[in-house]
Amino acid sequence: MSEAFTSLKLTRDAGLATLTMTQAQRGNPIDGTFCREFRQAALSLWNMPGLRAVLLRAEGPNFSFGGDIKSFAPLRENLGAPIREWTADLHAGLSRFWQLPVPVVAEVQGWAMGGAVGLLAGCDVVVAAQSAKLGSAFAQLGFSCDSGSSVTLSARMGAARARRFTLLAEVLKSEEALQAGLVDKVVADEELADHCQMLATGLAQGPSVAYGEIKRLFLRVGQQSMEAQLEDEALTLARVAGSQDAQEGIAAMAARRKPNFVGA
Repeated sequence: MSEAFTSLKLTRDAGLATLTMTQAQRGNPIDGTFCREFRQAALSLWNMPGLRAVLLRAEGPNFSFGGDIKSFAPLRENLGAPIREWTADLHAGLSRFWQLPVPVVAEVQGWAMGGAVGLLAGCDVVVAAQSAKLGSAFAQLGFSCDSGSSVTLSARMGAARARRFTLLAEVLKSEEALQAGLVDKVVADEELADHCQMLATGLAQGPSVAYGEIKRLFLRVGQQSMEAQLEDEALTLARVAGSQDAQEGIAAMAARRKPNFVGA
């Protein structure tokens, strides 16, 4: 299965879908076309039967330079109108993408800047190449942030660290990003693609029902009282315990063998 756009390509192998940014020569920018297509790609993922994991990646030497400043220049005297249009698409797509009930792995190489960092920060597992650099250029351009950056960066780095990262337009090397919580793992450049493929494939073979509920519970943190969160956890666990994969997990543990999860 393959679905091609102008700036993206969506492919699938068994339960693993791969969403690839394909504008390598332009640095995989976030522009109006990307925003529209990302919303549609997120919808396609939601409508994909049997989906169990997603790998987000980019062609070329860089993950993404973020917002396409060159396309902003001719519109700079009336930039508010196109920004409202683009973000309507992008933010709808991001909300759907981050709330997918399956694990999402981000594979990051080269430069990742601005809104692209907000995008990858909302993924469940972020793996960066050793030479990768992640930065926030919003304030440097006189802009505030978008792409959910205020939410995803705060969730990963803590509000104070995320605010400083954005206000000071910092650029973090991969190891610095790891220490700040912005990425989850750093691997050698030449190992990045294989490592992320193996990680995403492994997640696609895991207990999908449990993964989806774990994601949902963490997304609700801070949105309800402690008592409500505890009750949600309890009722969710009781429901998940009846899944086929949970039964298989218990049987495999008792038999001291590797579980064979089917995603149900």
